Amino acid sequence: MQVHRLGVDALLVECADLAEAMALRAEVERRRIDVRDLVPGARTVLLDGVADRERLAADLTSWPLAVHEAPSVDPVELATVYDGPDLDAVARRWDMSSQEVVATHTGTRFTVAFCGFAPGFGYCVGLPEELAVPRLESPRASVPAGSVGLAGAFTGAYPTASPGGWQLIGRTDAVLWDPSREAPALLAPGTPVRFVRA
Repeated sequence: MQVHRLGVDALLVECADLAEAMALRAEVERRRIDVRDLVPGARTVLLDGVADRERLAADLTSWPLAVHEAPSVDPVELATVYDGPDLDAVARRWDMSSQEVVATHTGTRFTVAFCGFAPGFGYCVGLPEELAVPRLESPRASVPAGSVGLAGAFTGAYPTASPGGWQLIGRTDAVLWDPSREAPALLAPGTPVRFVRA
């Protein structure tokens, strides 16, 4: 873990991997560290608006980071129609039938590791490493809002129409990003998620 000072009151922590970044984000929340903004990434965690930056910079490298039991909160359920254009390709890669892909996906409890790419786009983890799939060789010019896809070890749902290279297995009508809500993103880091067949 490496800690970098940014601006006057921010820290950027470089982590060894996604698991360490997720554990660090959870530990910051568990300890109720006073920060203006906490922004996790795949291998980084940004702490912006840190009251006592030097003390926190010295302390956090000594924190024992472990995967803590997530609070027992109900997952956000995303009703999903599994009719994506890449469903059969994913089935071949997983050596399963399309129905088995759907059963595997709906039977997995996901967690939002971090958000990015577009407002409200949650990178969800939970599938076994051996089920990782590559992005498309040529991204699509336009992916419809609500499309549910796979890329690498992640599952995600597009909050708005945009270009994208994820392998699309389905679609949801859930409103993933709404600036008029108190919490605009339906899927914030740490949120448990279940995809439910619609």
